[in-house]
Amino acid sequence: MISDVHGNAFALDAVLREVRAASPDLIVNLGDQAEGSSDPARALGIQAELAAAGALEVRGNNEEKLWPGGRRSALSRSYGAWLAAHTDPALLARVAALPLTARAEGLLACHGTPDSAWDSLLWVWDHGGYYRARDPRELRATLDPLGAEVVLCGHTHRAGTTRVGDTLLVNAGSVSDQVDGDPRARWTRLDRVNGQWAVTFHAVPYDIEAAVTWACTHTPFGDGEAKLLRTGTMDARGDGVWEGPQP
Repeated sequence: MISDVHGNAFALDAVLREVRAASPDLIVNLGDQAEGSSDPARALGIQAELAAAGALEVRGNNEEKLWPGGRRSALSRSYGAWLAAHTDPALLARVAALPLTARAEGLLACHGTPDSAWDSLLWVWDHGGYYRARDPRELRATLDPLGAEVVLCGHTHRAGTTRVGDTLLVNAGSVSDQVDGDPRARWTRLDRVNGQWAVTFHAVPYDIEAAVTWACTHTPFGDGEAKLLRTGTMDARGDGVWEGPQP
């Protein structure tokens, strides 16, 4: 599964080389496809091709920014205007219309939670830029009614998994825009072996400088993108207003 590509076609290329080599039965894309400045139009096109080939998709909170009035900060509105001017409107309309949740063979996929693309399941955002584990009793109250063997989510840019009752909860790592100081691209593999689910988290090197060069050459957001991609942290994102995992 992949999540949080954030318009980084260079990281996506590297991840998909590994994903395709694994020959999965299903690719799941957990959202936040376009919001970033390292060739987002190409990243959107690649993800549209995955969908056409049968990938399961849900929308992220950044897809909801494409809705009328969906952008909250000055930086976000500036980026939205640039993205609209440099991207096929049909590609943007496609991801804006994706469902909040999707199911396949015992799996339920969402970006944040089944009820909101902006909230998170496994982790809770604490002010100051940190996550803490959610109370397992809260998790069970949310997951049990879903009737899913596995619930897949993204949004936090932090990989992790836990079992709650009879449900396996998997928070996928992000293809781009890391938060842990390791700038490599991430993807997550889910296997079913002898009736049991197994999760493997992968970190993939990619040409970060090529991604930075593209952003600096083609967009006005190159400086922020360079800091974000090179450091693997969110410390210097834009104007200090990040419309990401925090509530």
